[in-house]
Amino acid sequence: MIDPRRAEVLLEALPYIREFRGKTVVIKYGGAAMERADLKEPFALDVVLLQLIGFKPVIVHGGGPQIGALMKRLGKEPRFVGGMRVTDEETIEIVEMVLVGKINKEIVGLINHHGGKAVGVSGKDAGLLRARRRPHRLPSGEEVDIGLVGEVEAVNTECIRLLDDNGFIPVIAPVGVGAAGETYNINADLVAGEIAAALGAEKLVHLTDVQGILGRDGTLISTLSRKEAERLMGAGVIDGGMLPKVESSLRALEGGTAKAHIIDGRVPHAILLELFTREGIGTEIVL
Repeated sequence: MIDPRRAEVLLEALPYIREFRGKTVVIKYGGAAMERADLKEPFALDVVLLQLIGFKPVIVHGGGPQIGALMKRLGKEPRFVGGMRVTDEETIEIVEMVLVGKINKEIVGLINHHGGKAVGVSGKDAGLLRARRRPHRLPSGEEVDIGLVGEVEAVNTECIRLLDDNGFIPVIAPVGVGAAGETYNINADLVAGEIAAALGAEKLVHLTDVQGILGRDGTLISTLSRKEAERLMGAGVIDGGMLPKVESSLRALEGGTAKAHIIDGRVPHAILLELFTREGIGTEIVL
């Protein structure tokens, strides 16, 4: 006998499908969700389903571990200052090779294999991401040069909208171009926030390797306001790799994105659980 609760699951999703149909959802894809073989297919299926029911998914991906692995294979030892990769001319070639030439095309192939129509682009395509050098300041206040590490100066959304409006799923590698044509490596979390803001996306979803944002006592914070987020960052409760995700979320919200979510990408179909259930998962950030 068919379990009638299956219908209840679909009905629970109905108001969310109705509300977000035709809206843009920017997804930052990274961490275990991108690296574990058993999580790649659920991610691709989630993205394809979102598009089929009328959402406009936009994917932004990272690739730090893969960049480091190739650098070592080529005999070049990765160097970091304050968690930021020192990026010289040789390193930026490796970065672009891995992000644009390898990872981006793997994600595109994965989504297309499961019935989607994904197109891979980098921030250099159609001037999508105009970048400038990002200064890095040590805790001591000293500013150090870490090379071709950039920050987003402007987002040209024409390319993304053209793909979205014609039924394609943009998959974006976080590489930008400077005023003189130079290539910049940009933090993928921050790129996702800037793109969400520029598109006026309905939602920004960060896939991470933790439950979400944890409070001082280690328990999950379900909803977090900007004021509380800034307080936790100032107190060092939010630190490390979570900092750019929160910074990205706040930037998106300030730019017009309705809600930002930081969720556990280790959970299969985490995107669907967040978007289509009353409880959701992870941390929701609001202004």
